[in-house]
Amino acid sequence: MLPKQTDYKVGMYLRLSRDDERVGDSLSIENQRRILTNYINEQGWKLYGTYVDDGISGTMLDRPGVQRMLDDAKTGKINLIICKDLSRFGRNYIQVEQYTDYIFPMYNIRFIALNDGIDTANSDSVSMDMMPIMNIFNEWHAANTSKKLRAVFKSNAKSGKYMTTFCAYGYEKGTDENFTPVIDPYAANIVRRIFEMRASGMNAKKIADVLNGEYIVPPLDYKYDKIGKEYPLYSHHLWSSQTIKRILKNQIYLGHLCQMKQTTVSYKNHKVINKDMEDWVIIENNYESIISQELWDKCHEVDASVSNGKCTKERTTKPLSGLCYCDSCGAKMKQHNSSGSKNPMGYVCGLHARYDKSYCTSH
Repeated sequence: MLPKQTDYKVGMYLRLSRDDERVGDSLSIENQRRILTNYINEQGWKLYGTYVDDGISGTMLDRPGVQRMLDDAKTGKINLIICKDLSRFGRNYIQVEQYTDYIFPMYNIRFIALNDGIDTANSDSVSMDMMPIMNIFNEWHAANTSKKLRAVFKSNAKSGKYMTTFCAYGYEKGTDENFTPVIDPYAANIVRRIFEMRASGMNAKKIADVLNGEYIVPPLDYKYDKIGKEYPLYSHHLWSSQTIKRILKNQIYLGHLCQMKQTTVSYKNHKVINKDMEDWVIIENNYESIISQELWDKCHEVDASVSNGKCTKERTTKPLSGLCYCDSCGAKMKQHNSSGSKNPMGYVCGLHARYDKSYCTSH
């Protein structure tokens, strides 16, 4: 049996719900701090530390403040955790129950949710009996709030409201109530060039090399330059193939507002996943386009072609590279060098090259 605690070292936990989010250390946080501080002083306990998660959802316990508090509890720095109510600690039924019923008792940690009357030192109280029901209700509240927010986001998207912090490269946020994208002339010219270069057959790497060779500022640097700030993360300040590919796939440049392209697994699992295109909210011809439909189609015809060919060691691409198919199995033909032959450069069936004559001949 664990020894009874008498000398309490208190960890005070404060969390601001997203519904009441404010900038910085908000009024809601201050209210929690005042209520808990007064109670701790009345009991004559020693406050070891205050742990705050401001503006963070309670559906998961991997919040920075919670994790720091739990680490201190497990190492014996605190032996009493107090919060204003159970929902402040968390709105995930399974995780909250795991801590209050198993982990806290294992480390001999007392837990108090003041306004709910929860105190693990008094396990026979009615409030302790009601705690599982409180946890279920707190999780239901999180699920219901998430459902309502998703409905609001979808409604805004269908009404044509551009829901983004920064516009896509080539546009600026409009000043109307829907923040309708407005063309940024300088960046729009770069976007148009990218599509034209792709339509001419240049791949993403070559396009990026051209833009870097002309010392054109890449999108992230351009965005932060416009607001007068330095890009906060490490960057090589160069165009990359991935940046080019993202631009070439973005239908915003056709004047189509495409939103709700991503979602999270659930209100408890915040991993972001891509949605199928049929589930997007698309409003066509919503604003002025940067490129024409014909140019877009031409670029995607190039994407659908066999390949752009591969370079030899001498950095040259042979005329038929990437254009030949095997007439028997349909595999791509592979460039092949035959030393000592009158015709050293040739092509063989790619399936034959990988799996030998058991599957196809060399042709």
